[in-house]
Amino acid sequence: MIFGRSERGKPPVEPVTLKILVAGGFGVGKTTLVGAVSEIRPLRTEEYLTEAGRPVDDTSGVEGKNTTTVAMDFGRITLREDLVLYLFGTPGQERFWFMWDELSEGALGAVVLADTRRLEDCFAAVDYFERRSIPFLVGVNCFEGASRYPADDVRQALDLDDDVPLVLCDARDRESVKEILIGVVQHAMAHTADRRQAVTT
Repeated sequence: MIFGRSERGKPPVEPVTLKILVAGGFGVGKTTLVGAVSEIRPLRTEEYLTEAGRPVDDTSGVEGKNTTTVAMDFGRITLREDLVLYLFGTPGQERFWFMWDELSEGALGAVVLADTRRLEDCFAAVDYFERRSIPFLVGVNCFEGASRYPADDVRQALDLDDDVPLVLCDARDRESVKEILIGVVQHAMAHTADRRQAVTT
């Protein structure tokens, strides 16, 4: 059992634990994001790219990448004494998408990472969460050397609903990632409250 810190003389607080998915295309920065913010050593299931996988692993735009996640990344962050997030990074390649249903079970919400150099790579993740009514936020990972576009242009290119948050971020930066995670929790909570209200009216 994980207990949060408490003030002297007060009983320890048992935190609420929430599951957040981190999804997006191949090489978009999911493993980096989980590693940047996790307070434990992240669990990674990365394997080296091989010559045999060259025909199916499109590395254009991420030529320096030599590993890929084959199952998931896992990390944990305590946002408050009473709130702990478990982060599950999904594999980005199409041949591993069968694992998404398993990983999304019980998730409060998701972060879809996007790279403006390969924006089409995150279409599948956006579509997945929309179809399953899982609240998500789009984080545009600002890679060095990549063109910067106004958020409204990216939103239009992804055909996002107006209520889906879209933010610019740096998956390497802990504070930037924390802001994204806080954003997706707030969005998911508001989404849940709206659904409950719709049911009761």
